Amino acid sequence: MKFIILALLAVFISPVAQADPPHLKNQQTGKYLGNLSANPYDPNSVNNPYGRYGSSYSAESINNPYGQYGSRYSNDSPNNPYATNAPEIYGSDGEHRGY
Repeated sequence: MKFIILALLAVFISPVAQADPPHLKNQQTGKYLGNLSANPYDPNSVNNPYGRYGSSYSAESINNPYGQYGSRYSNDSPNNPYATNAPEIYGSDGEHRGY
């Protein structure tokens, strides 16, 4: 009986544990700018220092201080407190989660 309960629990809990992390998109163009995972090995994470969206050298990274999405002077950067087109946060379900 315990095995059946544990098996049912695993079936119902596993989709929740495997949910995708929230991600960033450009407000105007809808361009994907990486996900907000803390995993430095995730190729799409903004916290992967060698990835497309986390490298300080990538043009598509919010961590590139000289790029469109990372410069503190760019209107498209979350690092600019006066930006009017900073990336927005979206959940794995596609719903806007911006704050």
